[in-house]
Amino acid sequence: MSAARYTAEPSPRVPSTDGRTIADVSWLTNVTKRLVIGRPLRSDRLHETLLPKRIALPVFASDALSSVAYAPEQILGTLAVAGFSAYALSPWIGVAVAVVMLTVVTSYRQTVHAYPSGGGDYEVATVNLGRTFGMVVASALLVDYTLTVAVSVSSGVDNLASAVPALHPHRVLAAVVLVIVLTAMNLRGVRESGAAFAIPTYAFMASVLFMIGFGLFRQFVLHSSMTAETANFQLRTTANFTGLAMVFLVMRAFSSGSAALTGVEAISNGVPAFRKPKSDNAANTLLMLGLIAVTMLLGIVALGLITHAKVVDPHDPTVQLVGAPVGYQPKTLIAQVAQAVFDHFPLGFYAITGTTALILVLAANTAFNGFPVLGSILARDKLLPHQLRTRGDKLAFSNGIVLLAAFAVALIVAFEADVERLIHLYIVGVFVSFNCSQLGMIRHWNRYLRTERSPVGRRRMRRAQAINTFGLSLTSAVLVIVLATKFLLGAWIAILEMIALFFMMQAIRRHYDRVESELTPTDQSDLLPARNHGIVLVSQIHKPTLRALAYARATRPDTLTALTVNTDDLDTRALLVEWERRGLDLPLTVLESPYREITRPIVDYVCRVRRESPRDLVTVFLPEYVVGRWWEHLLHNQTAIRLKTRLLFSGGVMVTSVPWQLDSAVSAEDRPQRVQAGDIRRGVQPQVRPLPREQASVTAATRDGGEVE
Repeated sequence: MSAARYTAEPSPRVPSTDGRTIADVSWLTNVTKRLVIGRPLRSDRLHETLLPKRIALPVFASDALSSVAYAPEQILGTLAVAGFSAYALSPWIGVAVAVVMLTVVTSYRQTVHAYPSGGGDYEVATVNLGRTFGMVVASALLVDYTLTVAVSVSSGVDNLASAVPALHPHRVLAAVVLVIVLTAMNLRGVRESGAAFAIPTYAFMASVLFMIGFGLFRQFVLHSSMTAETANFQLRTTANFTGLAMVFLVMRAFSSGSAALTGVEAISNGVPAFRKPKSDNAANTLLMLGLIAVTMLLGIVALGLITHAKVVDPHDPTVQLVGAPVGYQPKTLIAQVAQAVFDHFPLGFYAITGTTALILVLAANTAFNGFPVLGSILARDKLLPHQLRTRGDKLAFSNGIVLLAAFAVALIVAFEADVERLIHLYIVGVFVSFNCSQLGMIRHWNRYLRTERSPVGRRRMRRAQAINTFGLSLTSAVLVIVLATKFLLGAWIAILEMIALFFMMQAIRRHYDRVESELTPTDQSDLLPARNHGIVLVSQIHKPTLRALAYARATRPDTLTALTVNTDDLDTRALLVEWERRGLDLPLTVLESPYREITRPIVDYVCRVRRESPRDLVTVFLPEYVVGRWWEHLLHNQTAIRLKTRLLFSGGVMVTSVPWQLDSAVSAEDRPQRVQAGDIRRGVQPQVRPLPREQASVTAATRDGGEVE
């Protein structure tokens, strides 16, 4: 048995000769959309948007790579309260962060092979731990993606302000504008945005790696002195950190530095965007990400110590920096290091600060690729609104992109683009997902070990399980440290957001399940109603009313009632007189309305008919005007809209709109529309302007051989 397939043809368009109409507004909206998004792509061209590794690395790894721009700064800034001597602990903290990162990268390389569909941590947790754990992971990732945009963009603006101090008072506005620009770029499609982001990402990696290599060469080969601008200032300690207090401070510095791990999970969520072989390409990209990020992280920490750079609270640096002039605004750590390394080459300093600011802003692109894909998967599983499954003109999940941008802008405005405040919210979600993912992978290997009989296969699975177990122990320890050191600093806000999202997803799932249950056909679904009662609403006797009466009779209901509401005695008497004069053979039922309401008496009447005959169907025929200009909609059909809205909630009631086209609607239909960009390429042919109705009838009569009177 074969089925015919049809492709819908675009509607023809021709130049408009009229003024501002609904079509003009639609044309303007379409032109704006094309300028921002570009040409739409056909659904069968989805494969053309897949990414090679050279583009996938900047698309999915820019967040994790850019985190090394502020993670070392967070480590040194946290240790600064204990004095400069505490900086000696920073290399060990950096090594600890690097070990955790490489372990997580190794674990995710296994995840992308085991679950290549793009669900990532959410799919691993749902399949192996159950839907509840899946929703925990999903809520954590959604919060983390939103914070990724807010933190990355805010940090990028801070680095720009290091090179251009005049930008500092306008950080919030600059951050919001950058989010809007990123949104527009991502709406143009993953491939186009990835190509645009590739050059800045590679420029950042090359410049930072060159700075690290050149700085170490100056230090250990040339024995050249490199001094940061804050090296001559002293750090004021606010308390004596010894014993448990020092341990707590080190733990807090480690948890702040663990921000470098954010974004590692994005590749596991974006496997479907890779070219084939998808899993292998994703795993190789993960390995490159881990090695490059660890090298950059440890290199910046080392250069920070070599140049004696000091990192303090940017809000009031003179409190901690002894000797700093009034109004002094310290640069970021990477900017101080670049200034010291390239002290005789200012262009190098501006290259580092410029590419760092750019990569931090573009790092938000990782979230713009991960959040919409995860949102579409959650929508498929009935945990988020179905609209998030819809692909836009460029085959990207446009609704998810816009939703992410809105949440990120709200965070930036609420926290005034302050990285110090946002960072405390940041890494809770990502480590919640890490832990659930690692535990899920351990369960995954346990399940396969029950059926695997090959010794080689079992050894491979045991090795993979050992890696996940080690990873779980590390990420669990980090999560405990993060909660212990950052809960009161703002992590509780992220936890509340995750809890709210969790219960929201539960409510959405219950709603969709309830709707599906109610809509599932049963044995009673095909039973016809016993009778059909037709009701025609009458406000006055005119062409729309007469058409509604004629159409109602044509449907042959079992009973037919003409119904009007008396809101004015004189008008109602005139209506009855006109009804009698025209000899209409249908009685006119008048509903009294002493308070001049129209909607309530009609709804009450319909409900009374339904109560008297519960098995019967009531069909309400509603005459409506069809107008052609946007402002005419405000002048007509308001009562009809209210009636339809109320009657929608009445069981066993059908509302049938009987349209009557006014001249403005007819002229709007005949009025040609503007030619859209690309119409000829898509096969849309210009349409000859229709003849006026009188001339068209003359032409038709002449063609058929008839005479015109």
